[in-house]
Amino acid sequence: MSPEALYRHFSTCFGLGFLTNMPGTVASAVAFLAYVVKPLPLWVVGAVFVFGVFVSGKYADHQNREDPSEVVVDEVVGTWVAVAGLSPGLGLPALFLFRVFDIIKPFPVNVAEKLPKGVGIMADDVVAGLYANVIVRAVQWLFLAGGLATLYERFF
Repeated sequence: MSPEALYRHFSTCFGLGFLTNMPGTVASAVAFLAYVVKPLPLWVVGAVFVFGVFVSGKYADHQNREDPSEVVVDEVVGTWVAVAGLSPGLGLPALFLFRVFDIIKPFPVNVAEKLPKGVGIMADDVVAGLYANVIVRAVQWLFLAGGLATLYERFF
C-alpha cells in the first residue's frame, strides 16, 4: 500500500469521512460510542493526536487542500477530549457542545485552526473539545455548589 493510501485511510478513519455529507458529526458520534463502550487513557488520545497531525497534514498536502472535510481523525480526537474524565451522563452534553464549538469556531478555536498543516487541522478540534469539557465541568460544579446535588444526581 502506498504512503498516500495510508494517509488517506488513517486521516479519514478508514473511509468514515467519505460516508456522508456530515463527516465530522458522524465521526464524532462514532468516537462518542467508542468512549461509552471503553473510555481511553489520555496517553492514547495524545498518541492519536500526534499521529493525526502527521497523517492529516500529509493527506491534505496530497489533496492540495488545507483541511479536507473527509479528514475526521481530528473530530475523533476532539470528541475524546470533550468527554475525557466525564461520566457517560455528561458525555452527551459535552459531545453536543463540542460539535457546536467545532462548527462556529469561537476564539481561540478559530486561531488554532490557522496553525500550519496537520497541527491546524487537529488543534482546532482539541481546543473545541477542551471548551466543551470545561463548560460541562463548570455547570456540574455549579449544580453541586449551588445545593442542587439531588437534582444533579437525578439527571446525571
